[in-house]
Amino acid sequence: MQRIADVKPFLDGIIHWDTQEAPGGADLTVGQVFRLTGPGQLDFGGSEFAAASREQMRPRKMQPQDDYGWWRLDAGSYIVRYNEQLNLGEQQVAHITPLNRLVQAGAHHPAIRTDATGQALEMLLTVGSAGCHLKENCRISRLEIFEAG
Repeated sequence: MQRIADVKPFLDGIIHWDTQEAPGGADLTVGQVFRLTGPGQLDFGGSEFAAASREQMRPRKMQPQDDYGWWRLDAGSYIVRYNEQLNLGEQQVAHITPLNRLVQAGAHHPAIRTDATGQALEMLLTVGSAGCHLKENCRISRLEIFEAG
């Protein structure tokens, strides 16, 4: 696999490219946060699959004059939907990893490979025992794209 140096053409929904551009990739930003409210289920064949139920959380402004709000997350698991969407070709795969600053803030997500394209890009976020606050559009993940085959 060969890493694609310029990932901008493969992304929609970029908030601010000059800030999000990273060596060999881009940082992904938080657009929505969902609290898990019920279990999902998986079976061998997939006919009984059910996504976990969820509830969208609303960010809250610290001061009325603030432009952006914060999600104040308690310990637990959440679904984060990125602002960005992928537009990959058949031979391309994306690799998404947590930024070190996310881990230092008390939260993390798995490193994943995905070929999802043209749909909402989501990640399971786990928040440690002390909680974590996320500001709207904060950067939490690094995206790299590779050419397969």
